[in-house]
Amino acid sequence: MGVEHEHEQTNFGQVSRIRGKIFEKLSLGASVFGILMLAVLLVYVVVDAFNLSSASPEWLLTYFITLVVPFIGFCLYSANDPKLTKQAVLALGGGLPAIAGTYIGVEAFIRPVPGLTWQLIYLFTVVVPVTAYVGFAGSREPVGRVGFGLLGRLVGGTALGFMFLILFVVFEPQAWFWAYTLGFLPAVGMLAYSRRQPKSIVSVFFAPGLIAASILAVKPDDPFITIRIPLDYSFLPYAADWIEGTISAVTIYLAVLSVPAAIVVKRAIERRRRTRQAQIGGILALVVGVTASIGIGVAGFAPELILTNYADYPGDWGIYVWSLVIPLTLASAGLTALQVSRKAARQTGVIILFVTVVGSQAATVVGISPKTAVLFLLAVSIPTLSFLRQVAKRQNGVIGVVLPVLLAGGVIIGAVIVDIWGVTPPDIWLNWSFLTAGPSATPELAGFYPAIVGSVLLISLVAVFSFVLGVGTAVFLEEYAPDTGLGGKVTRILQINIANLAAVPSVVYGLLGLGLFANLLGFGLGTAITGALTLTLLILPISIVSAQEAIRAVPDSMRNGSYAMGATRWQTTKNVVLPEAIQGILTGMILSLGRAIGETAPLIMIGFPNSIFNPPSGILETTTAMPMQIYVWSSSVKSGFRYGAVAAGVVTLLIVLLLMNATAIIIRNRYQRDA
Repeated sequence: MGVEHEHEQTNFGQVSRIRGKIFEKLSLGASVFGILMLAVLLVYVVVDAFNLSSASPEWLLTYFITLVVPFIGFCLYSANDPKLTKQAVLALGGGLPAIAGTYIGVEAFIRPVPGLTWQLIYLFTVVVPVTAYVGFAGSREPVGRVGFGLLGRLVGGTALGFMFLILFVVFEPQAWFWAYTLGFLPAVGMLAYSRRQPKSIVSVFFAPGLIAASILAVKPDDPFITIRIPLDYSFLPYAADWIEGTISAVTIYLAVLSVPAAIVVKRAIERRRRTRQAQIGGILALVVGVTASIGIGVAGFAPELILTNYADYPGDWGIYVWSLVIPLTLASAGLTALQVSRKAARQTGVIILFVTVVGSQAATVVGISPKTAVLFLLAVSIPTLSFLRQVAKRQNGVIGVVLPVLLAGGVIIGAVIVDIWGVTPPDIWLNWSFLTAGPSATPELAGFYPAIVGSVLLISLVAVFSFVLGVGTAVFLEEYAPDTGLGGKVTRILQINIANLAAVPSVVYGLLGLGLFANLLGFGLGTAITGALTLTLLILPISIVSAQEAIRAVPDSMRNGSYAMGATRWQTTKNVVLPEAIQGILTGMILSLGRAIGETAPLIMIGFPNSIFNPPSGILETTTAMPMQIYVWSSSVKSGFRYGAVAAGVVTLLIVLLLMNATAIIIRNRYQRDA
């Protein structure tokens, strides 16, 4: 029978359980201390961002009753746990006198608490934890799952609408209109035809068509770029002056489309079992198409000029409806038809069109422009309608759909009570004006919009570059690089260097970006593409190492099974290894992008401006980022910038970071469910 002693002598030396327990407690204490310090920092940041220190107790009490209490009640109803209800009531009721008494004692006998009242301390130490715990418990039940699912789609749709808005700030709507009309639609037609006719070569012209359409969409005001081709006809004594000419981009575009059009004509005639006529018809269609393309280019015809002269050029709202609302509505209706029925698909399409088109026009009543409203309504309506259809089909927890209504009603009722009561609300820094305005010399008028657009553009480019380069490098090193011989030595050297590059200070990457991208390659100082490539180099070692670890975690038995079935190395990598490793790869991407979005030193080194008053209109335009703007405000002599504007900027940066991480986590979980 074993007897436990405080000290035991083993082959490894003396083992002390007391030391182990002390180490365990110290580790726990260090973790709790770090979390508490971070929580205190976030509390002060939130208080400054929303200026809660100036909020009256009446204002806090009003919204506690109209907003927090109904939310807690909904969660407790969903959890349906009497013990949880009792604990929540005791915590809220007992915490109030305990916090108030402790605060008064500290103020009287120790020292004043800076920047916080006992009401705010009660809010963050009792109300917020209780609400979070009750919300977590309620979200695990059907009613709560429905309520939080609907609320998440509304919030996520709003964030997606804001992303659409930023996208069309960076890229001109007219350019997107021509790219969609002249490039995307014909390309989709080619792919659809190729799927129905697998032996057809129409799909070969998919990429050339997109490239030609992109050339047309480069300049929306004058998209018909003339490509000059210098030709040397010096051997003809009288031809050198007039044979050299130009080729219109319109001619190239129409000529590219003439080939698949001729193939379709030939196929249509062959269906009538006229093989000889089909050959002649296809050749004639090609000759006519190419000839017409050349004639249209020489004559100077241009789609935009025709549209401008004979019809009204579509505004931004019309472009959004044509290129976003209609195709996404058709796609949503098509999925509904496959999953449910054609009747449900028609209903879905009509509802989405009505909400986006009619709702965007009605938004002018509340002062929102139709072109802005249509993006947000589209982004919100499609996922929300799909989720509501699933809830109606399951008939489980349907009552949970009242949660968004409950919260919206609480905000409205609270505002009415505050107005009737005559309570002065706090002057919140983080408001709509702060999110949509540009920088200003006055703290109260300062905005964050150009920096938000710049950061979103930067992190989007960084995500694309780092994913492609990081995953590609990891796949090569793990699946293709040799392990022995000279190649193996080179591989090991590369591995060591990649691991060491993860510890290089970020300012060194800034110097590298300055010399390589800004000066040598000529991308310019402070441009979005220079910043994105520099930050990509910064996080690339982390992305590569995390992707390598995820790929190594895939069992060799799965590879061997794929090889045994006759698959090639590339087929095994694409269909077996990457689907199994994608969860770990995305986890590493989340961590690396979280570092990139908060970096300031590399941006300073590559010449990012402290402030800009207009968002960038392209990846080659000068831009700034949220960390740069926060850094500028933090060094201002005006206290409004150092406290209010900085706190609001930090909260905005954290929200963008959380939304970015949430998107990556959703994608990762989707892959996990598919696996």
